[in-house]
Amino acid sequence: MYYPYLRGKRFELKALRDYSAENPNEEKIIPIIEPVNESLNALKLAIDQMLENRLRFAIILNPNDGDFKHSTVSFDLISTKPELIDEQDQWIPAYLYQGDPSGLNDAITASEWDHVMLIFKTCVETDKADVMTLISNPKIETVVNNFGNMISRRIRKGLLDAGKSIVCLNDCFINQRKNADYANVEDEFFSEMFYYFRDEGFSGFADYTALPSEYIEGGMLPYALVIHLTYKRDEDQIYIHHFVSDHNFDQSNIRLKFNEAAGKIEHFFANRDRTTSVNELISRANTNDGYPGLGYLKELSVKNHLELVKRLIG
Repeated sequence: MYYPYLRGKRFELKALRDYSAENPNEEKIIPIIEPVNESLNALKLAIDQMLENRLRFAIILNPNDGDFKHSTVSFDLISTKPELIDEQDQWIPAYLYQGDPSGLNDAITASEWDHVMLIFKTCVETDKADVMTLISNPKIETVVNNFGNMISRRIRKGLLDAGKSIVCLNDCFINQRKNADYANVEDEFFSEMFYYFRDEGFSGFADYTALPSEYIEGGMLPYALVIHLTYKRDEDQIYIHHFVSDHNFDQSNIRLKFNEAAGKIEHFFANRDRTTSVNELISRANTNDGYPGLGYLKELSVKNHLELVKRLIG
């Protein structure tokens, strides 16, 4: 099972809406959504679409990024979508571990939810008694853990002994300081967990798709435009290719930058499997006004990764 970890940005939610519409009754992919905007309109629209198309999903009920970094901003999805209480077979209530195991344990115990997902974005501290008490809460069914570069057998055994399904969260995207720097590392290893996760004793694997793990607010027009596309390189490996524009000395003519970057995709994928997202980018590169906006390019990068992993895990 694949659990893509996405923020509740508009383009990421749109990627999920489109993916669910194109892949109804999906059973191998369960997106994890961390809300970041106080306005819930885009999130509720995505939830409605995923429910309609029967794409199961997890929503983090105690987000702490974006607007929710501020203590004055609270997240209360259920009061505006109470029907979710009756749809618990179609979604998973999830909680982030934020350093207070006892408080989180009490909150989960007092909640109306069963089949809870607990997420550790850094490696779980299984040697701490209060953390293991939290993990052992009978309402928690799935533990998502970032094991880091080396999977600890001791930590994995502790989680398995607690009787939980374990999902390995990987930070696969190597973020560069400037977009132009991707031209120095155009092609790099991304992940092989889709091939090995069962051998490691995991019920699933997770990553941040073709996006950085760090939450980044929207910014200015870039000097360099980059399109990040994952692809299968070998039978057991996913690589990511960064298609970078050539005229990167100022912020002018974003359409030219798009044509330069997207124009490289068709040649690269000449003898490789293509997703519908790759085909759309190739089509847009061959039209005079194909530039769809930066948000939509990120949406296609996310959807490409979902389409790719769906094929690889069968």
